[in-house]
Amino acid sequence: MDHVPREAATAVRRLLRAFPAVLVHGPRQCGKSTLVGTLLPDWLRVDLERPSDLGLLESDLEGFFAAHPRRLVIDEAQRLPALFPLLRYVIDRGRGGGRFVLTGSASPSHLRTASETLAGRLGLLELTPFSARELADVRTTADRWFWGGYPPVHGLRSPRARSEWLDAYVSTFLERELPGLGLRLPATRLRKLWTMLTHVHGSLLNVSDLARSLGVSSHAVSDSLDVLEGTFMIRRLPPHYANVQKRLTKSPKLYVRDTGLLHFLAGLRSPKDLETWPRRGHSFEGLVVEELATLAGHRAVRPEISFWRTHGGAEVDLVIGVGGRLIPVEVKLGRAVSGYDVRGLRECMKDLRLRRGYVVTPGEEHRRIGRDIEIVPWSSVVRGEFDFALPR
Repeated sequence: MDHVPREAATAVRRLLRAFPAVLVHGPRQCGKSTLVGTLLPDWLRVDLERPSDLGLLESDLEGFFAAHPRRLVIDEAQRLPALFPLLRYVIDRGRGGGRFVLTGSASPSHLRTASETLAGRLGLLELTPFSARELADVRTTADRWFWGGYPPVHGLRSPRARSEWLDAYVSTFLERELPGLGLRLPATRLRKLWTMLTHVHGSLLNVSDLARSLGVSSHAVSDSLDVLEGTFMIRRLPPHYANVQKRLTKSPKLYVRDTGLLHFLAGLRSPKDLETWPRRGHSFEGLVVEELATLAGHRAVRPEISFWRTHGGAEVDLVIGVGGRLIPVEVKLGRAVSGYDVRGLRECMKDLRLRRGYVVTPGEEHRRIGRDIEIVPWSSVVRGEFDFALPR
């Protein structure tokens, strides 16, 4: 498919002005190498998944950096843990910002090592698959919703080819990536767990129930969820705490982050299958949550992303915290939204003392319920016409 401009490009340029090194991390095949290659076409580039490149650096890492002290891109940097301490030494001996760009994917522990070793020297950027906003000019919102955002998927035309790519992605991830991260569950059981997660997508997470259904310990499930989250496959959305005297839910909500993977693992093979899927509303909710979380991440430094729910069941799907300001967003798949449908949102606004709330729907009408709640069409968000007053 044609080149799709990435919203993260601005952030990479900004970080290169502020830090000697920048790490672009995210799931495999989300476009990290393409983004960096487009921004820095004249920089030397090595890929540590290529045996010759890895062998070159392993044979004389210090000599390599002496020969290339700047304008260097290292893809899949987590493949060489010794890289990070030496990079700190190289950075401290030299001068100037924007000297190195690293990319990395499936290694949460190595990401922590890089962050700790290069504290104050490394700018971090999480890159997601294509957002709906990024694909707005080349794909319909329905296409992005069903097939997710992985760039290779959108380079294929037929549903069969797209499904085959997703199948290969899941199999490779389970059989090659996860075992290297220390998970003890076999690939078949991990796939079953991942599939089970499609049935709790958008719901409160109960680890004990998952462990019972899978026939393993809660500890094994928790470890697996930690790795799936650390490799950008799932999101555990934490509850928002403000009023400690109010009986609020303590369990997180779980989402499979990419809707294409969600639908494939759930057994859906064409957009028509989504029309009758019982969890269609939860799928749309996850799509909106990920889109707004990504948007907030581009607009603010470490925005707080959570949800709000009482033990009585009153809930708001997403609360975005930016600079001490809270933005509550409810997601409704139904096009008609009445005052009855926003009771939870009003309770949340009262509890958190907020003056404005939002409801995202797939409809086209932008209107208000009372003075304080706006009904926002999803298409307006995707086209960049409405951004919930997030900072620019």
